[in-house]
Order: sequence, then structure tokens, then C-alpha cells
Amino acid sequence: MTILVVGDAGLDVMALPNGELVYGGDSRAQVRVTMGGAGANTATWLASQGADVVLVGRIGDDMAGRQVLANLAAAGVKCELAIDPNAATCCVVILVDQSGQRTILPDHGAGAWLRPEDLRPELVASARHMHLSGYVLLDPTSRDAGLAMLKAARDNGLTTSVDPQSAALIPDPGAFLEWIRGVDLLLPNEDELEHLSREHDLLDYVGLVAATAGPAGASWIDRTTTVSVPAEPVSCVDSTGAGDAFNAGFLTAWLAGDEPDAALRAGVSAATKVVGGIGAIPR
Repeated sequence: MTILVVGDAGLDVMALPNGELVYGGDSRAQVRVTMGGAGANTATWLASQGADVVLVGRIGDDMAGRQVLANLAAAGVKCELAIDPNAATCCVVILVDQSGQRTILPDHGAGAWLRPEDLRPELVASARHMHLSGYVLLDPTSRDAGLAMLKAARDNGLTTSVDPQSAALIPDPGAFLEWIRGVDLLLPNEDELEHLSREHDLLDYVGLVAATAGPAGASWIDRTTTVSVPAEPVSCVDSTGAGDAFNAGFLTAWLAGDEPDAALRAGVSAATKVVGGIGAIPR
């Protein structure tokens, strides 16, 4: 079973200040550079659980891109990453506060220039599922590619999933929901769920919603069933990538035919492993 993941692959610059930031001055911090990008995070977690996963996206012809390719190969992810000669590899600066919550400054770089032809037809023909990072749809320059890839997946009988990724970047929930109409699975966090469902019934657009709520756990919502599971006890060091890891854990179990509570617990378990340390990928 091959899972296609469409989304960013890049580097995360993690900064954990030791105290309050001093504007215009120096603030001591722990700084780490790790592999990142929502697509790469989910793909890496899928590979860690034994899935045959292919990551589709774009990187730059630069040092960061070469590092990303090496890291993904070492993690067992098959890469279909087009090399863009005119744009830098995705890079994200992440400020993590004392409670483990993060403020993100993303530069999608080459990922913003994704093209429909970056997804080869033979990949779709041999896959079972496509997971698409919502960032692809939220950036106008990559949106058409994302929509074309979702259509290609549906036309070839693949199941599909989308993570909205950012409530703050969705100015028009109705438009976003039209973009994902017909998707089998939506994977929002609690902010995205509230934002998208304020004036819309999400099940008019997607078949299933699996929503995370941080320390409150996660829920499965479809037309006949609502199931919730609690979070696992953990001291949150860094919440970066928790949703991406949940996606991977949930998808692995859901595609294997697990019951709702088991699929949710698989997602929660993966997310718990992320927040206990620094960075968004398996350690």
C-alpha cells in the first residue's frame, strides 16, 4: 500500500528562548535546525510506522534541499521532489514559548511553485491514498497544482485526506471547503475545526472529520458516529508537528481498517511522542 503525501519539505529553525524576549536586544535561547515542512513531517512519521510513502513537492537547488533529500532517504521516505532552479528550499523559523506552544514564521520557498506535472501519473496509478497538506491550497501560487493532484487521485480511485494546517491563513472558509469538496478525510485541529464549521456543515463537503484538540484529545465525526479519546499524559516541550504526526498515526490505522477509537488512539500516540521533545520528526 503506497501513500502519496503532497506538501512542503524543508528545514525548521527552532528557537526556545530561556526567558522573555528582549525586543531590540539579546535573549539567550536553545536553537536547533531540524528537518521540517508539513508534508515531510507526515511522510517521515508514516515511514516510521512501516508505510510505503512517497513525498511529492518542490525544493531548491541549494544546501538545504540536499540536506532534506539526505534526511528523507535516511528516514525511509521515497522522494518525488522537483528541483526548482529559481527558488530556495522551504525554511520555517519557529519560536517556542515556555509552555511548548509555537509561533511560526514560514517561507514555503520552492514549495509555493508546485506544478501539476510534479505528480507523475504512474505514481497515482500505483498508490492507494493521497494526503495533501493544506498549505498547498492556501498559497495561491501552488493552489492549482494541489487541486489538480486531488482530482487526479479521485479520478484514479484513491482515497484522499487534507489537513487545513492554519486557521489564520483561511480567510474564506466557504472557498476552502469548496476546494476540498469530495475529500474522504479532513484532519483539522480545534481552531481550524471551529473556523471552518462556524457557518458550514463539514460533512456536506467531506466524508469524515478526525479532529485534534491538544490536551483534550481527539475526535472522530461522521454522519453516524462520534467518538472521542483522551490525550496521553505528557509534558509538552514543543508542540511543533504534533498535528502532522497525528495525521500519520491516524492514517496508518484508518487505512488498515481499524475502528474509530483505535485509529484516534494511534494518532494521539504519535502526537504525544512529538511534543515530548524538540522538533517535528521521529527521534
